[in-house]
Amino acid sequence: MAFVEATNRSFSVKAYVGDKKTLLAFNFQSKDSAKNLAGFTIHCQPPGGVDGYFLMNQLQFEDPSRHKQVEGEKPNSSVNAPIQKFRWTHYPGTAHQGTSPALGEYTFTVTPRYFDDAGAMLALDPSLGVSVKVNEGPFKKGALSLGFSRGYMQSGAYVHNFGRDTPVVPKTKDLDFDTSAQAGINNKGQPVTFAQIYSWMGETAREQIFALLDRVLKDSSLTLKVFAYDLNEPDIVKALLTLAEQGRVRIILDNSSEHATQPGDPQTAEDQFADRFEKQKTGKSGILRGSFARFSHDKVFIVLRNDSAIEVLSGSTNFSLTGLYVNANHVLVFEDANVAGHYDEVFEQSWQTLNGITKWPSKPAAAAFGATDLATKPYQSRAGFVPKMQITFSPHTAADAEKILGAMADRIMQETHAARGNVIFAVMQIARTSGAVCEALGELHEKKTVFSYGISDAPKGIFLYTPGQATGVQVTGKPSQVTLPAPFDQVPKLPGHEIHDKFVVCGLNGSDPVVYCGSSNLALLGEEQNGDNLLAIHDADVATAFAIEALGLIDHYNFLDRMAKPKTTAPRQGAPRNSPAKKAAATTGAAANRASPKKAASAKKAPTKASARKTVKKAKAAAKKTVAKKKVATKAAKKKVTKKTKSAKRAPRR
Repeated sequence: MAFVEATNRSFSVKAYVGDKKTLLAFNFQSKDSAKNLAGFTIHCQPPGGVDGYFLMNQLQFEDPSRHKQVEGEKPNSSVNAPIQKFRWTHYPGTAHQGTSPALGEYTFTVTPRYFDDAGAMLALDPSLGVSVKVNEGPFKKGALSLGFSRGYMQSGAYVHNFGRDTPVVPKTKDLDFDTSAQAGINNKGQPVTFAQIYSWMGETAREQIFALLDRVLKDSSLTLKVFAYDLNEPDIVKALLTLAEQGRVRIILDNSSEHATQPGDPQTAEDQFADRFEKQKTGKSGILRGSFARFSHDKVFIVLRNDSAIEVLSGSTNFSLTGLYVNANHVLVFEDANVAGHYDEVFEQSWQTLNGITKWPSKPAAAAFGATDLATKPYQSRAGFVPKMQITFSPHTAADAEKILGAMADRIMQETHAARGNVIFAVMQIARTSGAVCEALGELHEKKTVFSYGISDAPKGIFLYTPGQATGVQVTGKPSQVTLPAPFDQVPKLPGHEIHDKFVVCGLNGSDPVVYCGSSNLALLGEEQNGDNLLAIHDADVATAFAIEALGLIDHYNFLDRMAKPKTTAPRQGAPRNSPAKKAAATTGAAANRASPKKAASAKKAPTKASARKTVKKAKAAAKKTVAKKKVATKAAKKKVTKKTKSAKRAPRR
């Protein structure tokens, strides 16, 4: 794994490097060193002459005057209110540097803090601190660059920067609206634009996409080939239409029922785009609408120079407003002619297949593509500047689909027998999804022989946990109505999926760490019917970057799940049995601060108990009111379950 470690006689810090973020992990050499532990103070020194600062906590002591405070620092600064977690993920900027932070070498100094025997926190002792230096910036290794969207619209950070009621998707129906237009007002009463929101929410995924488009637009010798599923991001649309006018782009665009205008409905964004493309195109530009047996689900840019592929962007990120600015998603960019060339072959074969120009004219498109070598033989990376990896392209035959997903499920289950086995994942939908992979992930949390940590918009139930249990963690990225306790801001509702990622990390600390990622939903029918690509990347640094991304999402939504209003529908098999009061009781001050399964040995002494008891008391009162409504709700719930079962067969718009 990619990490930097520093230690003193009793305490150590590891810094794991991700994509423009760093995971800090803390450990003591003995239990005695953690006696009367109050938490951790973290000081950050950014690059470029920026003044250093203490990271902020979301919580603070109920009575700060009882504890040693540093004058001039806020009560919730980690020097006055230590962080009660054994790990912390640092995202540059936010409270101190805003939305355009410095990138480069960061120095983090972590200092354990302690209570005296009376429960009062002692003064900071700098001699106990440990410092680590890491380069914090976009992930790049050899020819591979990564990018992730910021999947935290439901967060205090979004509310602070843009305002709770500021939308991501405007009311306008214009396909290429002006993103510099005002979107809303932030918490300080200042106007914010859509462009500001998009820059922050799109994060490095957006940066990678537009960097590639800009390179093509500025170099007339370059051309572009595109696979698109959702397509309504206005600035991407403008770039593609410009290239269409210049005769430099060909596009395969999905035309499934989700993207083809239905009778009586307004015209879809994809149909609008296709109409404008046909009117504006010149030369070799072209667009083909198709969907194999279900969806043309790839999200791919292929860059060519003199008709030879030199670069490719792939991943789970749709070229749409929700894909980039609401969903949690990833992109991968390979500046490698071999990888890009193989994607180019897939594009050309898909174009021929969807256009009916195949040697199997009587076969449906999915079956025709599934019979080609591109579908039956995985691509194996060559030695060089790309990691060891395999890429498979669907649609596949039923046998090939089962073989591919079965091998992936076997790798997941292999971790349950490893000495330090682990599986970390963010997968859009697990429940009601066919195939060995989703079945394995849905049941993984029950196993006590593997560290598992996962999130899904549709998990098999929602499984909360108590620190110290051996079972794994599985949470949902779509909590029901959330009411957060003070001092947290209330968060907005989501206009779509939160977890749209489809990645699984196996064996992070083993001899062969691997991350499975790409556009595939990891479902059997999808592998048989959709145009997709699935990558298996065997590289510790890449796996670490994906794992850090998953840990942040899981911690954040685990907290929101605990604060979510219980649904009134009848529980499915495997749903949690925790009452609202029990859920609140599990959420101590440390848990509210992104609960970790490892806590400071004496965290019970922290003065956050009072606030936790108040939360429990309120939750119990709410639970009593809920009981009175249950009888009335039961009949309605049964009807809802029936309706949900029927509607589950319909795929949601990504």
